[in-house]
Amino acid sequence: MKIHTYNSLTKKDTETLCKRPKMDFTKVSEEVRPILDDVKANGDRAVRAWTKKFDGVDPDLGLMNPDEIEINLDPQIKEAIDRAMGNIFRFHREQVTHPIDVETESGVVCSRIAKPIERVGLYIPGGTAPLPSTAMMLGVPALIAGCKTLVMATPPDREGKLPESVIYVAQKLGIKYLLKAGGAQAIAAMAFGTETVPKVDKIFGPGNQYVTAAKMMVQNSDAMVSIDMPAGPSEVLVIADETADPEFVAVDLLSQAEHGSDSQAILVVTHNTDLEAIQFHLKSQLDELPRREFAAEAISKSFILIVDDTEQAMDFSNRYAPEHLIINTKDADELAEEVMNAGSVFIGPWTPESMGDYASGTNHTLPTYGYARMYSGVSLSSFQKFITMQKISKHGLKNLGPAVQTLAKLEGLDTHRNAISLRLKKLDEKGR
Repeated sequence: MKIHTYNSLTKKDTETLCKRPKMDFTKVSEEVRPILDDVKANGDRAVRAWTKKFDGVDPDLGLMNPDEIEINLDPQIKEAIDRAMGNIFRFHREQVTHPIDVETESGVVCSRIAKPIERVGLYIPGGTAPLPSTAMMLGVPALIAGCKTLVMATPPDREGKLPESVIYVAQKLGIKYLLKAGGAQAIAAMAFGTETVPKVDKIFGPGNQYVTAAKMMVQNSDAMVSIDMPAGPSEVLVIADETADPEFVAVDLLSQAEHGSDSQAILVVTHNTDLEAIQFHLKSQLDELPRREFAAEAISKSFILIVDDTEQAMDFSNRYAPEHLIINTKDADELAEEVMNAGSVFIGPWTPESMGDYASGTNHTLPTYGYARMYSGVSLSSFQKFITMQKISKHGLKNLGPAVQTLAKLEGLDTHRNAISLRLKKLDEKGR
């Protein structure tokens, strides 16, 4: 990991360090476009063909009902999933908002209510390992929100099977639509709908560059679908001082780096931190990792930043806007109050990122690539839309109407003004 010193950085240097590796979707979009068009035109047949091409299997396509699938899952795995889902449910249930009713002026009542997005698609990546955690993170808030139609899509393995752990989560959530497909073809199926796949209104879930490109493209198409957030490779920024255990710091960096070679693992340390010990444990732990090739490449592209104090560390972190921020310092609680830009924050030496990734209760679907400056992670409200209402009494119309007439006239919208004038005239006539 290349080492930089904060005080020696120019403004341009800092901006460069905050930049992520460029994602060029031009070539990817050219490859994704035919898939989207094919699925839109040919439905299930196209989804099956592309799944056979990319995943090497010819799945019995047609939506599966998880309740009709027999599984033989290890009881210990079931117990871990049950416990994690319980915590995720408890945390997201507390995010329920109550209707707002405000009398802004006498006779003028404004309100806001939350309604569920009726149809949602939940994309669960596959690849090298099953991801029941993502199924939980997306499915639980969708269930609490009251979404009526939940479509879950996940790619099959080389034998054409789906992970039993993901099926178990789908069963617990009461999901009735489970699509055995991944990649851009699964995104297209949920966005446009097919003979068997219900069309959804919003698509959630992380994925590779093809999935990300597909999500962004369908959002800007006639599919009339929205997505959770734009996203890039996963990332972590660790702030550590002299009180941090070097082994903890090393393992926290590597737990992010093992996601893939394009992951970002940034270490920001105060000048009195034992950096040599951290680097020693980083190397020794890396040598023992089954996914060391991915992690080693990610670490080689990451960097260390030496700062004078934790105040400087937080200043850089807020500029970088990490997906995950781990604060392993003696003043961790106080420093956490200064966070402005981060997807999710892990406070203190006993709070590794993996707790939030799986079971503490917070959501792990988070903004990456610097989008934490303007996006939040997935929450209950991600599965809701908020509708405002207003009710004006006769008194309220008389009271506020003239101001509206003045503003409508100012903007040259005569019918807007007349909508008030006609009503006021009727009231005057009835008052005679």
